[in-house]
Amino acid sequence: MTAPSVLPFFVYGTLRPGAYNHDRLLLGRTTAEEAARLPGARLHDGPGYPYAVPGEGTVTGALVTAAPEAYGELLGALDRMEGDAGYERTAVETVRLRDGETVRAWTYIASPETALGPLIAGGDWFRRPAPDGPRTP
Repeated sequence: MTAPSVLPFFVYGTLRPGAYNHDRLLLGRTTAEEAARLPGARLHDGPGYPYAVPGEGTVTGALVTAAPEAYGELLGALDRMEGDAGYERTAVETVRLRDGETVRAWTYIASPETALGPLIAGGDWFRRPAPDGPRTP
């Protein structure tokens, strides 16, 4: 098996800056975190975290560049965590918001057998509506 390409990560749920898995896994291990979008994808609610799937729409998130010395460890930790939660790592074309540049990145999409929750209109998990009012990350 060949080694995976060294790419930044596009994160859109609990790994986004300000969310609990970001602080647990990424905090202090990155060199850049920038607002980005993933075109050609839809976002569904899940059991405490969202699932992106290919489709018509755009998902809001962040482009996170791991510190070189932390990359291998982070890739392994993210693959284990996301794989256990029904995701598959895939390379995607994201759009960095500050300059509109297309950036290839790893992201985790729902595996085909994963049960999806309701569609999140607007594609931003941080702004999803809740029955009892706005949610926070």
